[in-house]
Amino acid sequence: MGIGGSDMYRQQILDHYKNPRNYGEIEEATFTHVGENPMCGDTIEMDVVLDDDETTIEHVAFRGDGCAISQASASMLSEKLQGMETETLEAMDRDDIVEMLGVDISPMRIKCAVLAEKVAQDGMEIYFGDKDLDMTTTEDDE
Repeated sequence: MGIGGSDMYRQQILDHYKNPRNYGEIEEATFTHVGENPMCGDTIEMDVVLDDDETTIEHVAFRGDGCAISQASASMLSEKLQGMETETLEAMDRDDIVEMLGVDISPMRIKCAVLAEKVAQDGMEIYFGDKDLDMTTTEDDE
């Protein structure tokens, strides 16, 4: 199947890969978390700033290396997360990421696409004390 979908969405993915949004570091982040997709070699580190009530995401920055899908997904997600309620992030799944990307993702590439989402979710769960994890990995994803 590979990457399908309209040329517009493919161009959007390439644009986010070549010109990532919110790429960098936030020194005063509420939490920072890192993850990897060992199958592809993708890495994402994400900084998140929550509001004073810790219910809304105010700012997001990421850095990393990897394929166009993983890096574009991180860039697009970094834009989408700003202003989002933490409950909404917690409820996100791979279907939300595929919809955000706007293209069909092959089973081999889905781990690339969801890496940033998993890093953000795990980082938040670790921050709130709901998970104990050093690094997110997509190795065990189904």
